[in-house]
Amino acid sequence: MQFSENWLRTMVDPRMSSDQLTHLLTMSGLEVEEVSPVAPPFSNVVVGEVRSLTRHPNADRLNVCEVDVGSGTLLNIVCGAPNVRAGMKVPCALAGALLPPGEDGKPFEIKVGLLRGVESQGMLCSARELKLSEDHGGLLDLPHDAPVGQNLRDYLQLNDLKFTIKLTPNKADCLSVLGVAREVSALTGVPLKSPTHHPVTVSSDEILPVRISAPDLCGRFSGRIIRGLDARAATPEWMKQRLERSGQRPISALVDISNYVMLELGRPTHVFDLSKIHGGLDVRWGRAGESLKLLNGSTVAVDDWIGVIADDAAIESLAGIMGGDATAVSLDTTDIYLEAAFWYPAAIQGRARRLNFSTDAAHRFERGVDYATTVEHIERITALIVEICGRGASTRVGPVDDQVVNLPQRPLVIMRTARAVKVIGVALTDARIAEIFTRLGLSHTHAEGIFTVSPPSYRFDIEIEEDLIEEVARIYGFENIPALPPVAASQIRLPPENLRSLFAIRHTLADLDYQEVVNYSFVDEAWEADFAANAQPIKLVNPIASQMSVMRSTLIGSLIANARYNLNRKVSRIRVFEVGAIYRRDPAITDGPLAVAGYCQPKRVAALACGSVSDEQWGQATRPVDFFDMKADLQALFGPRTLRFDALVHPALHPGRSATVVLDGQEVGFIGELHPRWQQKYELPSAPVLFEVDAAALQQRIVPAYHEISKFPAVVRDLALVVKQGVAAQDLSDAFLAEQRDNPSCHIMQAIVLFDEYRGKGLEVDEKSLAFRFTLQDTQTTLKDDAVDAAMRAFVATAQEKYGAKLRA
Repeated sequence: MQFSENWLRTMVDPRMSSDQLTHLLTMSGLEVEEVSPVAPPFSNVVVGEVRSLTRHPNADRLNVCEVDVGSGTLLNIVCGAPNVRAGMKVPCALAGALLPPGEDGKPFEIKVGLLRGVESQGMLCSARELKLSEDHGGLLDLPHDAPVGQNLRDYLQLNDLKFTIKLTPNKADCLSVLGVAREVSALTGVPLKSPTHHPVTVSSDEILPVRISAPDLCGRFSGRIIRGLDARAATPEWMKQRLERSGQRPISALVDISNYVMLELGRPTHVFDLSKIHGGLDVRWGRAGESLKLLNGSTVAVDDWIGVIADDAAIESLAGIMGGDATAVSLDTTDIYLEAAFWYPAAIQGRARRLNFSTDAAHRFERGVDYATTVEHIERITALIVEICGRGASTRVGPVDDQVVNLPQRPLVIMRTARAVKVIGVALTDARIAEIFTRLGLSHTHAEGIFTVSPPSYRFDIEIEEDLIEEVARIYGFENIPALPPVAASQIRLPPENLRSLFAIRHTLADLDYQEVVNYSFVDEAWEADFAANAQPIKLVNPIASQMSVMRSTLIGSLIANARYNLNRKVSRIRVFEVGAIYRRDPAITDGPLAVAGYCQPKRVAALACGSVSDEQWGQATRPVDFFDMKADLQALFGPRTLRFDALVHPALHPGRSATVVLDGQEVGFIGELHPRWQQKYELPSAPVLFEVDAAALQQRIVPAYHEISKFPAVVRDLALVVKQGVAAQDLSDAFLAEQRDNPSCHIMQAIVLFDEYRGKGLEVDEKSLAFRFTLQDTQTTLKDDAVDAAMRAFVATAQEKYGAKLRA
């Protein structure tokens, strides 16, 4: 919304500077995005009148002019403009004048000098030389009534500013100079001077038949016939000036008046050429197959989603958007039909955007335009048309045909003083709130601590209590609300010692050379099917994109997408992790402060690695990351707690290179290599390795406890056992740990590690050799060979008994 400051001050003129007014508007929610002068700085330029001119004696294209500037002495000025003539009034820059800067950025100073031997005592100026426009066809021709000698800046009101306001969608009432003036009046208390006009006398009883067939499209339709107009009449300079400073290009008097009233009152209207209307008008929804050539020259197809104004022959206008070319006024128009209507915002919203253009009318109607003042605004535009384009007694004005079929029902809005005080944080009294409502023009009734407000017809943004509280806060002044720290009872709570934060987990993963990623919880439905075998994911009612239509039940899909994105950009080594929530159905969950009934939302920690195990370097051979590298990172993440890994079949993972992660007998996650099927589908050069575990399990940690450190040396024994191929190393480890727990002679075992696995020569085809390293130590005495041997025999015996193991020769 752009307008002239001078225009605004004709309606409300607070005693404050332009900067103060700008600040006031911005702090009230009408953000002043830009303030620019209507003309660049120049000085000592006045209105001059060319009294006479003669040919320059030494130049064919120059004239020597005698110019009256009101000083009592005629100035001798040499001029080469093609349109200079005697009796013409033009801008005249006197000696010493400073004109707007040129390309060098320096002001141009006018001096007395000789031009081809003739003294020139000033300069006659074009609009381009004064930077008022790009017109350089000749001198700026001023009206004949321009007072000679008056400062040009005062005569053209060039000491003016253009305000550009960035409005939020709810402030449609400020899409006019009157709307902004209402705000300034409410903010400052300065009385509002609304535009006035004298009603035009009705001199004809002619009415154009109009039918409203779509009351859900148009709630009120007002119009009148005016005959005997002069469309070639010139638009007044004051109106052209205000239009130009509001970003509108003057076109013709009838069009300019319509645009002017829209900017002044916020009411888009349309002027039809009455001679081009066939029969009456019908306000209805469009029909499939219909089309219309618009005023902008484009032809659009219409369907039943777009409202139209049609006559007996064809569509003549897009309702609330743009008129049609067939009934447009021209300079030959003498009879018009003037229309002002209330279009329901929901019936206009999105229509212009679908047609790939926007209009000032659609911008206003889709936000809401005053439905109570159509007749008043018809009278205002009629007065201007008759004043500017009228032909005296030959101009005949018909009555206003006002059809009201379906106006909005605006329910009363109740606001509690106590609620306003709590939200705003200022102790406002009922009297102060009543004053604010009065200044805003909000009709209200008041009981003790309760206000009942009837929203004005031009305020579509007042529907609930919070809207009224916002109005109170705006007029009270956001700057007047004290900035106070929140007051709340604070209690220092020590975190449990056996619980580590997610931030600590993030730091640990970063130390392991992973980088954190943050992804949407909304994912592609195909990811859920591929990586979680989830045929019934939790679907979003209103997804932001088709590929983000369901809630994720695993973090794998997001990490795969991150890997693809980076691989496509030539990043060969990727190590990423994410800490985030997943979403699953669970009937056992009930509503709570952080819970939604029927849905489980646990936190998970997942990581992915692909490419080389480390950055390329001379001290280590390059090799791809594998399952065991990721397993080591996961063990380091959970350390010092011990994990158990069992074979797993998972829809996302390689069937022979995946495992479930078990902690203290509870399954807490999974680890493995991506399934070859998904590697091929998602076009990955190699299969990444990944894991996903419960964040809650990862946050648990063992509280350090004192244990006596043995002063005696440890004994290390290696034990190689031959077992069948189907026996897992974990099974043997479990057997050894069970024997340690149950056999007193084995309590001296402190640690056991698998350090070798062998298949091949010397063993049967269905056999393998597993080599374990035992560390044995006693806290009370030095171990003797017989105690060590007894323990080792017990370990061998339990392996033989449970799994048929035998010592490797």
